[in-house]
Amino acid sequence: MKIVIATDSFKGTLTSYEAGVAICEGIKAAGISADIRICEAADGGEGTADIITRACGGTVQTVTVTGPLSEMKVDASYGIVSGNTAVIDISSACGLTLLNDNQRNPLCTTTRGVGELIRDALAKGCRRFIIGLGGSSTNDCGAGMLSALGIKIMNKDGEPVSPGAAGLGQTDHIDTSSPVAGLTDSEFLIACDVNNPLTGNNGCSMVFAPQKGADDESCRKMDDWAARFARIAGRSSDFPGAGAAGGLGYAFGAFLNGKLVSGARLVTEQIRLEEELKDADIVITGEGRIDSQTAMGKLPYVIAGLADKHGCRVIAFAGKVECDKKTLSECGIDEVYSISEGISEAESMNNAASCLTAKVKEVFDGRPV
Repeated sequence: MKIVIATDSFKGTLTSYEAGVAICEGIKAAGISADIRICEAADGGEGTADIITRACGGTVQTVTVTGPLSEMKVDASYGIVSGNTAVIDISSACGLTLLNDNQRNPLCTTTRGVGELIRDALAKGCRRFIIGLGGSSTNDCGAGMLSALGIKIMNKDGEPVSPGAAGLGQTDHIDTSSPVAGLTDSEFLIACDVNNPLTGNNGCSMVFAPQKGADDESCRKMDDWAARFARIAGRSSDFPGAGAAGGLGYAFGAFLNGKLVSGARLVTEQIRLEEELKDADIVITGEGRIDSQTAMGKLPYVIAGLADKHGCRVIAFAGKVECDKKTLSECGIDEVYSISEGISEAESMNNAASCLTAKVKEVFDGRPV
């Protein structure tokens, strides 16, 4: 029997690899003898660059760049694979986890460090980029990133606008005539797991900015400023995912000709997961929460689709399960189990690895091999 384990991270508790190890231990504790393969996976959020870099045998680059606040410096890492492909998690430069609660304010937070990472990779010869958009602290529509790449965003006095979303409200004109060397020759694949537009009730300001520290009034202002920024740019924001990562989706799509793709599909292709599934009997997947959004293209859904092509049984584990049989059927998941069943959510999060191992052992005890 061959069992492939490929889960997303259980956010806030376990990385993809840690979850895989816990599941593996549960299978062995149940006395199951099998060829077990752990494949790290992700959906484009934090950890995506590390996973792809390791899977492809790439090298890690560490660069000191501007952090989420313009006066902050952070050591951010990205990977180089296949010679000229840079793999970047934007969260390494502008992630929400880089700030404490008192520092969170999308009026001020900037994506400049993301542009500095891209600029470093361009200087090292990279012309193909895989970008993971998850986990940003920003809402500047990528203005900081674009500025670092030679695109001038100016106020009415011909001076650079302020960092953060506040700068969008100051924007008078945008000069794209002097991009940094190599930028216009580069290809960008953007791993994105949301379809939100740039503006409106479902846009980046109204949906995501509150969790980044914005109050209601700021959200309304930023929504207006983002719409104004897009009008001045003269580039359509009418595409799914434009609102991802505080409008970074818009900057990549509208200014850098980036192609926004399913993060989960992109990652599973890069790690060659389907090759592992061709002769597998069972695939085990999961994430922190399985709910109605899982069927909208999240990692367990994508993995289940690949498994179905090769006749693998799909078993999923999650910190919490909030879906009905119809959702599971749509996802192609044969069995799903919550590791918090019978205990408090706090207990399952504090002891996630042991709870996951125990649940897996329970599920596999007595199962025929």
